[in-house]
Amino acid sequence: MALELYTKDNCIQCKMTKKFLMENNIEFGEHNISNHPEYIDYLKEKGLRTVPVLEQDNAPIINGFRPDLLKKLAVQ
Repeated sequence: MALELYTKDNCIQCKMTKKFLMENNIEFGEHNISNHPEYIDYLKEKGLRTVPVLEQDNAPIINGFRPDLLKKLAVQ
């Protein structure tokens, strides 16, 4: 399972999502759109306008801070 997390600076939802993943030992790669604005276009092409976005195998699975969905991911 290849997980990629798209975040931006000063985003509480991004920080909470990242914290949850780390606390549950879920490996992920992080892409910060503040530091790498090219990811903004990538997300827009997928119809996404907000972060955090968590992708699995290049397909968005969670948009925003969704503890309910993150918990399901943690038990997989």
